[in-house]
Amino acid sequence: MNLSQSKSPIISARALTRIYSLGSTDVVGLEGVDLDIKAGELVVLKGDSGSGKSTLLSLLAGLDRPTSGQLIVGDTDLDRADDHRLTKFRREVVGMVFQSFNLLPTLSVAENIGLPALLAGFPLKQTTSRAKELLSWLHMDHRCDHLPSQLSGGEMQRTAIARALINNPLIVLADEPTGNLDSRNGQAVIELLNELNRQWQTTVVIATHSTIADPYASMQVRLRDGKIVSGS
Repeated sequence: MNLSQSKSPIISARALTRIYSLGSTDVVGLEGVDLDIKAGELVVLKGDSGSGKSTLLSLLAGLDRPTSGQLIVGDTDLDRADDHRLTKFRREVVGMVFQSFNLLPTLSVAENIGLPALLAGFPLKQTTSRAKELLSWLHMDHRCDHLPSQLSGGEMQRTAIARALINNPLIVLADEPTGNLDSRNGQAVIELLNELNRQWQTTVVIATHSTIADPYASMQVRLRDGKIVSGS
């Protein structure tokens, strides 16, 4: 079964909890979260700083491990997966878009986009072709050989989106993707994520303080103090 085309949950969390130890103090990142997200949803996570949005995204991305509870993303049980399985999961199942772009300054746009595919073992020719396809979709063909320092903020974030898509992930996770952009470029980035969701049926989860993504959401989840206080 293709999870990207089914309506079964592609993300399922039960009693999901993440507690951080800071010296003798325990800080709750998430507490007892139950959440189901169906394949093909565009989900907007809302909440103030410290509400648990970024903690939840880190767990969904396999970048962090739960303290307790169960988390299944795709067909991977993330609270039980070993390091090898987590690496495979991060390369094949999820793509991440960050507020700070995280582009390597010495690599060209095309090289930045293709790097995750090369690290996953895809051939150079196939990777180059896929990177060019994504650049064409983003109307950035003319920026292929440019360095990140030669791009605008909006172009850097579009490059980061293409990099997140290079391995054809089932899920794209975006953590404050418009946080470093002006309103025009922020709107353009959200519209790209919406197009990705609508045309390719990719599940998209956006964590944001902004209301800019709200009109596109098929599901909204609001967090406060590490707990879900509403969802629709």
